[in-house]
Amino acid sequence: MNKGELIAAIAGKAKLTKVDAEKALAATIDSISDELISGGVVTLVGFGTFKTAKREARNGRNPRTGEVISIPSKTAVKFSAGKTLDESVNSHGHHGHHGGKKKPAKKR
Repeated sequence: MNKGELIAAIAGKAKLTKVDAEKALAATIDSISDELISGGVVTLVGFGTFKTAKREARNGRNPRTGEVISIPSKTAVKFSAGKTLDESVNSHGHHGHHGGKKKPAKKR
């Protein structure tokens, strides 16, 4: 599902226009982003939790050359599914992609 499809789904379920659904989604994403940027945690009970975690600098390897490279520290965004979402997904027997519409390959 892409952003346009998500907006259409929100509009249908919440009985909103697509314009209002797009505004609601943008406000939701902005609010979650702002909280994470300020170091906070966003918990949506039953759905999941968004949080950040500090990744320390470390050494890695270039898989092509085997050369040791320095990987800088960074703040990673993490999402942990809530119990209700996890149980819902697992009770429907979905494993990975579930055969949605395939887009034709781009011609070069």
